[in-house]
Amino acid sequence: MSVPKEVINTSQAPAPIGPYNQAIKAGNTLYVSGQIALSPETGGLVQGTIADEAHQVLKNLKAVLKAAGYAFNDVVKTTIFLRDMADFSAVNAVYGEYFTEQAPARETVAVSGLPKNVNVEISVIAWKA
Repeated sequence: MSVPKEVINTSQAPAPIGPYNQAIKAGNTLYVSGQIALSPETGGLVQGTIADEAHQVLKNLKAVLKAAGYAFNDVVKTTIFLRDMADFSAVNAVYGEYFTEQAPARETVAVSGLPKNVNVEISVIAWKA
């Protein structure tokens, strides 16, 4: 028996920049596509520090989670992609402001490039009964 998939998209987060959806809900699990520091209001990149980018990424994730009826405390796994591992501490500090209860499992990976030349991208998997 297959689990039906539900597409989740919200105008409160940036529209996808390719052939994908913001999230897919399968059963009780929500798979949220990687978010970058795009403003949902303007479609433009948030300029500033790595912390500014990280805040926008996490705001975008929060909007997608909310649209699906989830919250940060439902997140069980995150993946952080950094263009420069020297930004780890700054991103980690911002991340800790959003994940305040039972932090999820996580990995952080340095990559040679990200969409639109951003410095950070984060994807999450959430689950709730």
